[in-house]
Amino acid sequence: MKVIGHPARWQILNLLRSGEECVCHLTVALGQRQAYVSQQLMFLRRAGVIVDRKEGLRVYYQVKDRRVFDLMDEAGKIAGYEGKAEEEHPPILANCACPRCESQGAHKHSI
Repeated sequence: MKVIGHPARWQILNLLRSGEECVCHLTVALGQRQAYVSQQLMFLRRAGVIVDRKEGLRVYYQVKDRRVFDLMDEAGKIAGYEGKAEEEHPPILANCACPRCESQGAHKHSI
């Protein structure tokens, strides 16, 4: 719980519910510096919660075992949050330069 209980790591994991994301997308979505996001990703990776893969200059992260979302949902219920944070479609971010957001350029909206 210590690993996933940190607010930034919780947010990162929620962003990874819909699939893998690159560091630049997570940085824009969280509104944090890239160094801070990378530090939190490193913590999650070392704990075995997420895995990464490199594609060119980009590093993509995804949750290693999707049961972590069940754990998060149950912890949320205990804390009084009943809804799931899962998104059917990952957000397209106006200020993000990741390939997914750039390819959807005409349909961008910010969150």
